[in-house]
Amino acid sequence: MQVGMIGLGRMGANMAERLRRGGHEVIGYDRNQEVSDVGSLSELVERLKPPRAAWVMVPAGDPTEKTVQELAGLLDKGDLIIDGGNSNFRDSMRRAGELEEQGLLFVDAGTSGGIWGLEIGYCLMVGGSDEAFKRIEPGLKTLAPRDGYAHVGPAGAGHFTKMVHNGIEYAMLQSYAEGFEIMQASQFDLDLHQLAALWNHGSVVRSWLLELAESAFDKDPDLSQIRGYVEDSGEGRWTVFEAINENVPAPAIAASLFARFASRQEDSFAMKVIAALRNEFGGHDVKTE
Repeated sequence: MQVGMIGLGRMGANMAERLRRGGHEVIGYDRNQEVSDVGSLSELVERLKPPRAAWVMVPAGDPTEKTVQELAGLLDKGDLIIDGGNSNFRDSMRRAGELEEQGLLFVDAGTSGGIWGLEIGYCLMVGGSDEAFKRIEPGLKTLAPRDGYAHVGPAGAGHFTKMVHNGIEYAMLQSYAEGFEIMQASQFDLDLHQLAALWNHGSVVRSWLLELAESAFDKDPDLSQIRGYVEDSGEGRWTVFEAINENVPAPAIAASLFARFASRQEDSFAMKVIAALRNEFGGHDVKTE
């Protein structure tokens, strides 16, 4: 399979390399010309053989929108655009419809695997037509481990399922974080690295995330080199929005999202209000600046 990979950051570059190792021809484009095979998107399109396949791995939102629109003006009927980033599924549904009117195929490929995907493989949740899916399936087989990719539905379904996947991830991370903090604060002098390793052998909470926790505690037992500031990619928010839209209770995912917001406050005004009120109604001590 020949494919143009657009966006050669950590994910895009590793995916391009895994495809090459699997015998596929990859032509890469990035704004950073030091890592790019071509100087522009138009040059990339010229080097691809019809019917072309262009795989977009740039940040969601405006960068993806501009890239897809520019590609749409360069490609020919029958060509295919794959969005492997973390786009909102509603944007993917819209893009699929717009591109179909121009005779172009569109696939949204929700991609999980992070920096480990190069060696382990990527989990790929693919939305789009049967025709588009079959065309890119040789590449999917290379990128994914065994049973690690699936055609999950029409355009939008790939990014929708990846969105929910990330919402679940938020809650799992928060659960582990709270458990380790309880143990770290306890009267016992516990070895958190030892426990993370222990729980991965026969425990019902064993997981790859715990393996990563084991690695993190091995490098920095007290996590003293890391600030407790956690960003969110947007997909946790979208999952909560969709839960509200569908009247589905999702308290764990919602709470884990709000916990990330709390992590960014050096001194929470809400907590100041609670402290002040406790002092007012109960005379409870407060700490002053």
